[in-house]
Amino acid sequence: MKIGVYGGTFNPPHLGHVAAARAVVETLGLQELYFIPAGLPPHKALPVGAPDAQKRLEMTRMAAEQLHLPIPVRTLDVELRRDGKSYTVETLETLHAQQPDAELWLLLGADMFLSLHTWYHTERVLSLAGVAAFGRTGEDMDAQFSGQRERLYRAFPQARIFTLAIPDVINVSSTQVRETLARGGGVNLLPPAVYGYILREKLYGTDADLKRLSLSQLRPVALSYLNRRRIPHVLGTEQEAIRLCIRYGGDVEKARRAALLHDCTKRLNAEEQFALCDRYGIALDDVERANPKLLHALTGAAVARELYGFDAETVNAIRYHTTGRAHMSVLEKIMYLADYIEPSRDFPGVEELRRVCYESLDRGLILGLEMTVREMTERGEPLHRATLEALEDVKR
Repeated sequence: MKIGVYGGTFNPPHLGHVAAARAVVETLGLQELYFIPAGLPPHKALPVGAPDAQKRLEMTRMAAEQLHLPIPVRTLDVELRRDGKSYTVETLETLHAQQPDAELWLLLGADMFLSLHTWYHTERVLSLAGVAAFGRTGEDMDAQFSGQRERLYRAFPQARIFTLAIPDVINVSSTQVRETLARGGGVNLLPPAVYGYILREKLYGTDADLKRLSLSQLRPVALSYLNRRRIPHVLGTEQEAIRLCIRYGGDVEKARRAALLHDCTKRLNAEEQFALCDRYGIALDDVERANPKLLHALTGAAVARELYGFDAETVNAIRYHTTGRAHMSVLEKIMYLADYIEPSRDFPGVEELRRVCYESLDRGLILGLEMTVREMTERGEPLHRATLEALEDVKR
């Protein structure tokens, strides 16, 4: 098993990190990749006002998910949990103890590689892992890499060193990214979810008014709430909502905003969902308490209202996109169906449901609600009364 180990402060992780990781994985044929944010970097202090460890861990996780690689990619907090400076040798020893048969490869940017001979216990580092160093294409970089390789081989003959130039790597440091963010830029330097997280947490001097975000700002913010597998669904729901609005005269902008945030709390567990319900004063009935899967619609609607200033119509489109209700507005119907039939959905009957939805909005809603009732009944799960009321109302 060949495992890549990519450490750093990741303050913040940017597209250069993502491009470098992808290039090393593909070139060396790595079978797993670990991103490991440093707790207390030994070579340089974190700048004043840097995000705390958990925020850097979360941004790193988001950046890692943007790789879309066919191998497991994990973000580990091993250095964040360790007291004192984050020495690479201690991390490698931990990983080696956990997987003694694994072949470890340490991913290093140019600056770290060129200073490797000064590290804490360099010889032990090189005995535990090979080094995959990367930098941008250029004669100067090639010369520096060659000189450092020779220095290391003379001092540590057992070293395994691989260097590569990445033509499309973004030539920017995290310091430059932070400075660009503080000036209102940076969107082109970061994975979308990371940029959205920075906006909503107001990191690095950003100060976006979350209640007045444009759609182009809201989209990365929405992505920052999602895991990788849910992103295609949310973006597909947005596109389906646009098509249904055009067909039936709905408000396209409101539908897009509702679609982008409709699953913003979906990844939370039951305990976290109940905590949000308490925070926002959401009263729950017996079915909702017994079925936490329903709660993301309620808590997502509350987040959209309280944090992002959505109006009542758009909030309700999120609130009822799972259960429906009697007297649904056009926007609510569109959100219910867009979530049901977006392009990544694949279940028996979905093609027929799609066809009917574009013949008649209400007949599509009837069919969708009937399918929900049938599915829940077959599973033996409790059915929310709002779904039955919605079906009865639209039939009438």
